[in-house]
Amino acid sequence: MQGKHIKIFDTTLRDGQQCPGAGMTLEQNLEYAKLACDLRVDVLEAGFPSASAMDFDIVNTIAREFGCSPNSPVIAGLCQLRKEQIERTIESLAPALKYGKARLHTYVPVDAELMSASLGDRAQDKNRIIHDTYDFIRMAVGAGCEVQFSPEGYSRVGANFDFATEVIRAAVDAGATVINCPDTIGGASRLEGEQYFVNNMKRHASIIAAEFPQSQVTWSVHCHNDFGLAVENTMNAVFDGPATQVEGCINGIGERAGNAALEQCIMIIKHFGERNSTSPCYTTADASNIQQISDYVGQHMLPRQPHWPVSGYNAAKHSSGGHTNAILKNPLAYQPFDPQEIGKQISFVFGPLSGGNHAKAIIEAGGYICSDTEKAAIAQHIKDKFIQRRKGVTDDELMEAYFDYRRPMYIDRIDYSRSGDRSTVHLFGQFVADRIDVTQDYCGKDSALAALKAAMEAYFGSFEIISHRSHSEGAGTTALSRSFISIVNDRNDRFEGTGLDQDIEISAMKALIDALNRNYIDVHFSTSKASEYSTIDSTRHTRLLPAG
Repeated sequence: MQGKHIKIFDTTLRDGQQCPGAGMTLEQNLEYAKLACDLRVDVLEAGFPSASAMDFDIVNTIAREFGCSPNSPVIAGLCQLRKEQIERTIESLAPALKYGKARLHTYVPVDAELMSASLGDRAQDKNRIIHDTYDFIRMAVGAGCEVQFSPEGYSRVGANFDFATEVIRAAVDAGATVINCPDTIGGASRLEGEQYFVNNMKRHASIIAAEFPQSQVTWSVHCHNDFGLAVENTMNAVFDGPATQVEGCINGIGERAGNAALEQCIMIIKHFGERNSTSPCYTTADASNIQQISDYVGQHMLPRQPHWPVSGYNAAKHSSGGHTNAILKNPLAYQPFDPQEIGKQISFVFGPLSGGNHAKAIIEAGGYICSDTEKAAIAQHIKDKFIQRRKGVTDDELMEAYFDYRRPMYIDRIDYSRSGDRSTVHLFGQFVADRIDVTQDYCGKDSALAALKAAMEAYFGSFEIISHRSHSEGAGTTALSRSFISIVNDRNDRFEGTGLDQDIEISAMKALIDALNRNYIDVHFSTSKASEYSTIDSTRHTRLLPAG
């Protein structure tokens, strides 16, 4: 790998959980920590241990269970620049200290507006802030912690640039090895020109490098997304600035409009980092685990938008006919990267804009025949059947429409009568391409269903009804009867059918015809069996009349 190693700082468990509605239980925090380790993040900010007993337990447990091996991420805990919080954070990180995996992350505002709002009267005593920065960081370093310092509100430092310089200088002098320059308010843009925070980062990095030539300072970037620029600003700090650590949350969750989406940053670095001639870079994150951890955050923290970049539900899903045709030939025709890189598969949703190739691919994947000469007609039948479903249909629904297209028996009307032990059934409809008008008598105590069975064996061969049940849908005289029938053919294959009608006898007969149609389709159109019946005239299986 070429260039500088960009470390991945995951703050999903800290900044992410500061977002309303995104909190998780202790067990869920631990499960997320495991997924973050699988993603191979470099730093896992586990929480704000001085905020509550629960937050302390989360950080302490993660430090104990996930910060105790050479391959573990560094475990970080955030605290304000206050003595009691420094001490509490050191205590929470204690299990990871002996492995060199404990990082104390502290901060103090440098933006004038934040200073007055957060520090009150203390904001007026800048010298005191500088001395506290040195003293408290020195205390944490003395306890064995790696220290990261953030001048909060850095992107709006403005006239406080020199003050920010003094605070950063004090932090590095005290032993801080990571300086994080946050766009806390999410308002930064390259359009600010010389006041753009990345330009200020370059100035500060140059100052610190000149004053502390022996110190190996990591410059980090932490951006919020209030203008939708968090990822762009983060990447600018890497490609155009001194940043060698990026901070963010999976799925971009976090305070207000969220943070830089960590999975997007990882993929941008992987695909463009080494190609950047001025500042080539790389990351050692394992992108193949992105989909899994993104899904976890979407399920347990905040829902993820379907069209979310990289890992969203629709990010590798296609419906347009033109797109589908191209992707079936070349999976990357309409994908900027192979979705398998993040543990995702390309998939399709059949909808109004889909074509015959799309339908053919799903049908053949389901184990049935769809020739090139009939794929367009089948696709149109599916669209007609779900004409109001503008958002698309599932693969199961598509297959049901395919079975509807293929069914050989269409019944326009069923009449039946019963007198004593004699049942008579009269069918009007179509079998394959032929019109039928069938009358069948049956003598015995069985229902009209037995008469229908006798009539159908002339068309479908011998079979047995092995299960039959019905129930009422609705109440009163308008209630419908839903019937379910299972049959076994002479090959011992089982098929099930359903029928719905106000008359319980007719609902049962419709269910039997449905099961027989499925039997016929399986025998003649499943790819595993159709070759055994190659002498059948396929033109006779084309539907000529509308469904009855």
